[in-house]
Amino acid sequence: MATNHEADAEADALADAVDTETGARGAVYALAARTFTEPDEDLYAALADGSLDDEFAALVDRTGLDVAPPDLTVDDDRDTLAARYNDLFVVGYSEVVDGTDGTVHSEGPPVSLYESAYRSEVSWNDVNLDLARAYEYFGVEVDQDERRHHDHVRLELEFAGYLCRVAAAAPTVDAAVDVEGARRARLDFHDRHLSVLVSGLREALDDEPGTSIYGRLARFLDAFSSADVDDLDDRLDVGAGRTTADEAGGEGA
Repeated sequence: MATNHEADAEADALADAVDTETGARGAVYALAARTFTEPDEDLYAALADGSLDDEFAALVDRTGLDVAPPDLTVDDDRDTLAARYNDLFVVGYSEVVDGTDGTVHSEGPPVSLYESAYRSEVSWNDVNLDLARAYEYFGVEVDQDERRHHDHVRLELEFAGYLCRVAAAAPTVDAAVDVEGARRARLDFHDRHLSVLVSGLREALDDEPGTSIYGRLARFLDAFSSADVDDLDDRLDVGAGRTTADEAGGEGA
C-alpha cells in the first residue's frame, strides 16, 4: 500500500503530465458552443451580469495563446437578443416572383451555422459523411433528440473541445494516451472543418448589421482557432509528445 507521501507524489506527477493549456482551450471551445445559441434564461443571466465574460477571460488566460477574450456585453433584453439570433441564423424568407404561376423564391437565413454553406468545392454529403466518420472514430455521436446535421457550429465546437480533452489527458497505468496523435487529430479537424466554418461564419456576420454578441464571438473564434492551429504546428514541428528510441529503451528503426 502506498504511503501518503507516495500518493501525493503520484498525484503531483499526474497533474504535471496533464496539458492544462490544451485543456483550457477545450473549455473555451465548449463554452463558445454553449454561447452560440438562442439565449435561454441561464445563458442570458450569465451574459447580463458579466459572469460569462469573466469565465471566458479566465479560460483564455490559461490557454497560453495571445488572443483577447471576447466582449460579450449585452445591451438588449433577452427577447431582443433572441430575436437577433433568430433573424440572423434561423428565419429565412420567401417571395412570389411570378404571380401568374405561383413561382416562389425562397432563401435561408442571412447567416448559416453549417460548415457546408461555406464549402462550395465539396458537397453537403461529403462534409457530413467525413464528420460522421470522425465522430464515430472517437466514440461520440450526435444527440438524436436535436435536429442538427453533423456540420452545425455547436457540434463542431463541442467536438473540438472533446479532442482537446483527449490531447490534454495524461497517460495512466491502464492506458497510454497518444499525445502527438491526439494533437495531429486536432490539427486535422481544424484544417478539414473547424477553421473553414469559423472563418466563413465570421465573414458572413461581418457583412450583416446588428450582429451583437454573435459577431464579436465569431471574430474571437476565428482569431482563437487560428492561434490554436499555429501553436499546434509549432508543437508538432518540434516533436512535442514524441518519445525517442533511446528513451523508450529500444533501438531506432
